[in-house]
Amino acid sequence: MAFSKPLCIRFQENGILGTIANRHLQFVGVNNFSSTRMSGTPQGLSLEKCSDKKDTLYKSVEIEIRSGEPAVLLSYEWFTSYAAKQLGITIGKCWAPPKAHHNRLTLLKSIHIYKKHRVQYEIRTYFRHMTYERLTESTLKTFLEYIQRNVPEGVAVKVTKKSVVNLPPSLNDSVRRLSLQ
Repeated sequence: MAFSKPLCIRFQENGILGTIANRHLQFVGVNNFSSTRMSGTPQGLSLEKCSDKKDTLYKSVEIEIRSGEPAVLLSYEWFTSYAAKQLGITIGKCWAPPKAHHNRLTLLKSIHIYKKHRVQYEIRTYFRHMTYERLTESTLKTFLEYIQRNVPEGVAVKVTKKSVVNLPPSLNDSVRRLSLQ
């Protein structure tokens, strides 16, 4: 059975938001949930038309996390990998540099004299990199919102996305000409 126009059923059950669009299940963020409901539909369920906007495809998404404590990073990496498995996201390479980044600062103990008396301070920063492959925009938004809301204290997160785009028409024509020769 094919629908001429996409039909969406949005639901909220036990705090989980989701959308069933033409027999495909999608989870959506809280901002996209419509609380309007039609008469005769159960509470937390609404029928509406889906937007025809296509999702952006991402070839890979690299997440870099950094902190001063390596055990916290390892625990957070486990958490994000587990969340990705639950959402059906393909996990790529997860790795960490062998050594921490050291930032050393040497200062005088006294403000005016005694140049030979110094104190040295050091800040160590540990990194971990995680790669997730072949994601859609809606899945990525849900995943990033979930992991960014659960970032431990003292951990910084940097996200790098690589999207898949169509070639511009001018390049597409030149590629066709080259392939014909």
